[in-house]
Amino acid sequence: HIDHGKTALVRALTGIDTDRLEEEKRRGISIDLGFAHLELPPDIRLAFVDVPGHERFIKNMLAGAGGIDLVLFVIAADESIKPQTREHFDICRMLRIPAGVVALTKVDVVDPDIVELARLEVEEFVRGSFLEGAEVVPVSAVTREGLDQIKQALSRLAAKVRVKDTSRWFRMPVDRSFSMRGFGTVATGTLLSGAVSTEHEVELYPAGKRARIRGIQVHGAAVRTAVAGQRTALNLSGVEVSEVARGMTIAECGRFEAARVIDARLELLASARPLEHGSPVHFHAGTAEIEAQVRLLEPTAPLEPGRSGYVRFVLREPLLMLPGDRFVIRMFSPVATIGGGLVLDINASTRTRRAAAAQRLKRLDGATMADRVALLVSESPCGLGEAELIARTGAMSEELRAMAHSGSFFAIAEPQWLLLDRRRADEIGKRLHETVRAFHQEKPLTPGIAKEDLRARVAAGLAPALFDALLRTVKTLLVEGETVRLASHKVAFRADEEQALSKIEGAFAAAGLAVPST
Repeated sequence: HIDHGKTALVRALTGIDTDRLEEEKRRGISIDLGFAHLELPPDIRLAFVDVPGHERFIKNMLAGAGGIDLVLFVIAADESIKPQTREHFDICRMLRIPAGVVALTKVDVVDPDIVELARLEVEEFVRGSFLEGAEVVPVSAVTREGLDQIKQALSRLAAKVRVKDTSRWFRMPVDRSFSMRGFGTVATGTLLSGAVSTEHEVELYPAGKRARIRGIQVHGAAVRTAVAGQRTALNLSGVEVSEVARGMTIAECGRFEAARVIDARLELLASARPLEHGSPVHFHAGTAEIEAQVRLLEPTAPLEPGRSGYVRFVLREPLLMLPGDRFVIRMFSPVATIGGGLVLDINASTRTRRAAAAQRLKRLDGATMADRVALLVSESPCGLGEAELIARTGAMSEELRAMAHSGSFFAIAEPQWLLLDRRRADEIGKRLHETVRAFHQEKPLTPGIAKEDLRARVAAGLAPALFDALLRTVKTLLVEGETVRLASHKVAFRADEEQALSKIEGAFAAAGLAVPST
């Protein structure tokens, strides 16, 4: 909550004042995100994102809450739990932050009895949540009481944090951009996944602008490579500072597609109102805030408070998200956090009936990457390429190529990787045989059917390379140049046809260069 001492606590812990704006210093409140860092023995580096507590700046708080490992949850002993305490707590729950420490601040201005009462209220407040059993540390930024205990508690938790996967594709939501004299455009954020190095070419989504990494800093120190989990500043060449803004994501070039349709599992807070089909909401993900419309995919009755369900968000502007990303939604009026959830799919077909779409999301909810890829490929009658699958799932190329040999797919590697559902491939193979057999019955004197004619009849949308590969698997067919025939097919004439053929050939032979009469 505002004035509970977040910025003062971070300054006391790190020596860094995170209020960098003139208005923040004049008004004595945090308006935008602030950043600081702290080194702890033996080898732990903490990066703090100091978020504003005022209700008018919750959207800024949400821009800083994504991708964090731990929460230092600040509650003032003299005021205890207030409205934005509850809202920030709900946001942390919706984002599935795994653990944290509760700092009971301003203990220097209240009696010990009040501190103990506040502690009991906090323990009751967090019961049943990710903070149940968390350390509650009385602390004062003025007297420095409790600062060492805070550091020790954070150190213990940090040792248990799961290391982020640096082998995934690089993604970094932008939370701040500015221009530095002599350097040019700089964008900062927390790396969600992967790694990025100097001279790396990157893309700004959804704008589609490409840039090159001139330099990288982590906590003010120049490095050649930044990895997932680090607070990072990227010096970009090829883009102006006016072209980079909070809410954009810097990621691998050409790998992804920004989405306007997000399918998800949504959990509605118990304090929210029932959510109607078609309701407008503020959709917060990464550092972005976008207006969206909610489309309920399960029964048309409103989603009740405290319940979860499968929904579709139609975004007013495109946003880079991948399955597995988390989000928070807030109502327009009154402006309040009402829920959050997990992205299950992006850019899915909007032509599917709502009940069928909900059943599909049940299959995707908790699915492995292999199961997710298998479902997407099975839904595409002409197969999916590596680029499309990466854009829809975030899978790595090596994963997809390993799946290609699993037996679930018919796959080709040249001129590009393509996966076709095995059952669909078998079905096409049968149809190829039947189509060629029917062609021979219709035109027994023709050696075979043209390959392109066959593709147009059986699988018009199939890539030529994939079609050729499938043809080679049908043992009953022979491909001779651009003609396809049954291996058992031979052109055979009846006796009267043989006699007629002989006479016609004889007439031409006898006429020489003249034209024989009909």
